[in-house]
Amino acid sequence: MAPLARTAQRIADRLPVKIVALGSSSTYGVGASTTAASYPSRLAEQLALGLPDQQITVLNRGINGEEATQTLSRLDADVIAERPDLVLWQIGTNALLRKIPLEPNSLLEGMTRMKKIGADVVLIDPQYAPRFFATRDAERIVSIISAASSAAHVAMFHRFALMRRWHEIDRLPLKTFLSWDGLHLNDWGYACFAKSLGTAILETVMGSKTVASGLPTARR
Repeated sequence: MAPLARTAQRIADRLPVKIVALGSSSTYGVGASTTAASYPSRLAEQLALGLPDQQITVLNRGINGEEATQTLSRLDADVIAERPDLVLWQIGTNALLRKIPLEPNSLLEGMTRMKKIGADVVLIDPQYAPRFFATRDAERIVSIISAASSAAHVAMFHRFALMRRWHEIDRLPLKTFLSWDGLHLNDWGYACFAKSLGTAILETVMGSKTVASGLPTARR
């Protein structure tokens, strides 16, 4: 993951860190049994384990069904006004489902506005799920997001590749990490995603590979 300079400095100085999780339904937590099982909530727990003496706040700013252009319209109120140190922007899911072009310019505009207030940014690509990988556009959407992150020099978390590894390499059945709709994650999936993301963030800001990682115990 690319450096998260502001977040790392805040932690080094033992100052409070505010994180905004921005996105659509898989950020909001559709498929989770409770709001406490959404990925932002589980991420807060993961970061607290890694940095028990650090004040870290994770705000869930996910809205169901939202696309990147709609996110831009609420960026000032839901993100900029919070003055976050780190923004986790989950994108591409609804563009892929609705077969709507994902405009790189929209992504670049959003990242530019976030960086203007000094926030670190991490882009998160779509989840690996049957309704996605059955389409021809899944890999293309992932590539667009990856290219945008490179162009803007921001970090990217490859959720699509992570979840594909769970299924194809770790041989976990899809039902292990997906909810009944075959699209959103379930409680275990959100917990595992949050653990992997939290580990990546901690390793980046602490400059160390000693942070505990791995998958939570799963029922097959």
